[in-house]
Amino acid sequence: MTSTSALSETAGRHCHNVINPFHSTHYFAPEFPAELAELGLENRSAAYFAARGAAMGAVGPGTITATFYNFNHELIARHVPHIWSVASPEAVLEARLRAADATLRRLLGDEALESPEMAEAAKLALRAVEGCTRHARPLYAAHADLPVPDAPHLAYWHASTLLREHRGDGHLMALLDAELDGLEALVSHHATGRGMSYHGVMTTRGWSQEDWTAAQERLRTRGILDAEGELTEAGAQLRKDLETTTDRLDRAPYEHLGADGVARLTELATGFTTAAMNAGAFPAALFGKD
Repeated sequence: MTSTSALSETAGRHCHNVINPFHSTHYFAPEFPAELAELGLENRSAAYFAARGAAMGAVGPGTITATFYNFNHELIARHVPHIWSVASPEAVLEARLRAADATLRRLLGDEALESPEMAEAAKLALRAVEGCTRHARPLYAAHADLPVPDAPHLAYWHASTLLREHRGDGHLMALLDAELDGLEALVSHHATGRGMSYHGVMTTRGWSQEDWTAAQERLRTRGILDAEGELTEAGAQLRKDLETTTDRLDRAPYEHLGADGVARLTELATGFTTAAMNAGAFPAALFGKD
């Protein structure tokens, strides 16, 4: 695609911010646990580890901890590798795709899924994916080996998954370079007011109140949090720098698509994501500072 304007430094981030929720809708939908329960994975954490990790094959808990980053390893080890004795990675991937299909049909309706705009979004997102790279990006690389679904809305969902994991793998590099462990990353992001809520972290990531308090103290010692648990000036700069580094590491797919294509994909993605959110795709209790 030929571009007539320059790509801004944050264009990729803005595009990702409206693409990523489209991928994530199924994780919060009733269709997801129902499909995984049919395979015998009735625990919500087990279902999540299986669904997101299945593209890598029947991996062990260490691989899931390394690639997911902010989950307590003890929680992961309760379910992995047992999940693979219950359901094969191939069966999990099929169930995940069925859940995504059913979720999107319920949230957006068949007319939107079969629209020219959905087909255009899929084409643009898949074009952006052509600029992604596999090296040092395990979750992206594993998902990139999966076939692209035929239906436009699932092709777009697949592409949104790839773009999400590509940026996510790069973000983990930035977190590691900033010397933030998984829980410190969650606590500092929570302090921005834009991350997962305390309730959301405690109910999904496997950490205890003692773990959270200890992470806050480590961040205070480093001057990242103040006595009230808010970001200091240095902490706010650290979080800003993390996003800037992630933008740089994730620039390739958006440069490949070009500024005009990114602008159009952002426009289309905003419409679909807004519609999904207005239909109740995400529980409010999982986000914010409460």
